[in-house]
Amino acid sequence: MKQIADKHVYAVVMAGGIGSKLWPLSRKKSPKQFLHFFDGGTMIRKTVERIAGAVRRENILIITGKQHRRLVNDSLPDFDVDNIIIEPTIKDTATCIALATTFIRKRDPDAVTIVLPADHLVLDEEHFLKTVSKGVRLARKQRGLITVGIHPDRPETRYGYIQVEPSVMIGEENDDPDDDDIALFRVKTFAEKPDLATAEHFLQSQDFWWNSGVFIWHVDDISREYSRSLPDLYEDMQNVHAFIGTERQESVIEDVYSWVHPVSIAYGIMEKAEKVYMLAGNFGWTDLGCWDEVIKIGLGLEGRDMDGSESIMIDSKNVFVRKPHGKAVVSIGVDDIIVVDTPDALLICKAGESQKVVKAVEMMRREPGLEGFL
Repeated sequence: MKQIADKHVYAVVMAGGIGSKLWPLSRKKSPKQFLHFFDGGTMIRKTVERIAGAVRRENILIITGKQHRRLVNDSLPDFDVDNIIIEPTIKDTATCIALATTFIRKRDPDAVTIVLPADHLVLDEEHFLKTVSKGVRLARKQRGLITVGIHPDRPETRYGYIQVEPSVMIGEENDDPDDDDIALFRVKTFAEKPDLATAEHFLQSQDFWWNSGVFIWHVDDISREYSRSLPDLYEDMQNVHAFIGTERQESVIEDVYSWVHPVSIAYGIMEKAEKVYMLAGNFGWTDLGCWDEVIKIGLGLEGRDMDGSESIMIDSKNVFVRKPHGKAVVSIGVDDIIVVDTPDALLICKAGESQKVVKAVEMMRREPGLEGFL
């Protein structure tokens, strides 16, 4: 696998989410992208190290909330602080990507950008790098927007979906035969997170893919789509562009964020874009969006906490425990449960139901005295 040495290739790592479905471990002050779930460091560190196989390190940027700047530094102490972009508040992915694109365009008007979340897990990193490398070449040749889809294996309601033209695969003069196994399709439409009946229909139709949140494009092409579909945000970012590197940079960004309307990149841009393609991502992807997903990936963790410390299980099966160091857990006569214990909060959940944790978080947000546990 050849690394991309092109100085015009950039990566944007989005690290602004909270990950409330992984409460009580993931909190406002310590979101899941800054946590250790498996070996190899925090999620954001693993993401940066992964994309460094395709992008020069000096061309990797992280965009996050100002309350998380310290967590970025803690996870990546050697990361260039000038490559950390701060959002005053979280305004969804279209705004986040618009701001990051503005910074990159200021540095390099001929940049091709790979955009990816900080908190997703990839099991086959070599195939991931092959996929994004192909996306970079396509972004230059096709001059459209490239996204990466994951073939669904269940009717999942936590993901957005991409519908592709079922019988259309785009041919290209491929200068790298190693990429022949990475299918490329025209995108028909994007769909927001569905209800269960709709997700089952998507699965049966076989032309819907999960939206991985990975995007690749030339800065000119994504800027053009912002000017068409979100012209007010585009004009705001033109103003930001003029003040990047000046003493007014921070205040201008804060001013823009004070009135901008939150919107997702799928709804605000991708659904309306003129030329959108999807690469099939077959690299063992999951977004670790709930505890059941963590357990699915860490199948060897039954009866243990996530660092391997033994717990005692008597007449119990499918019991998964995450607990602090130095605390013993004993389960007797219980099956199919998830236990997540932190110094100030305890989650006990039936396996298969952990996506409902977000409902508990919403209830706690409304209850006086409980918001401090979020």
